[in-house]
Amino acid sequence: MENNQANSRQSTSSTAWQIIGRLIVSAIVLGITAFFTPGFSINNIWSLAIAAVVLTVIDYLIVKFTGLHASPFGKGFVGFVLAVITLYVTQYFVAGYSISWIAAIIGALIYGVIDYFIPGEQEM
Repeated sequence: MENNQANSRQSTSSTAWQIIGRLIVSAIVLGITAFFTPGFSINNIWSLAIAAVVLTVIDYLIVKFTGLHASPFGKGFVGFVLAVITLYVTQYFVAGYSISWIAAIIGALIYGVIDYFIPGEQEM
């Protein structure tokens, strides 16, 4: 009985660290993407952190309801389009985050390239 409880606590802790890790990776990738994408700006670190949370939540909801990942290169054209839409829609939830449609397209490409080279499992 105690072993099952310990395993349950360990898996819950592991899941929490995976989510925190994914948020940190998302914030880093998003910051790099915003830096290299013309027409894409994030005003401060708090906007970056909130945008990373919003992007992670939107991606999670897309996966839960459709089974598709909003990954620019992970799921082909559909994943790329979802990534563009996700980057664009986030501006309506985060103050200090602005992006145009063209910047969202370029940003999805840059985000995909950077996300591809960041090591580690990034699934939730």
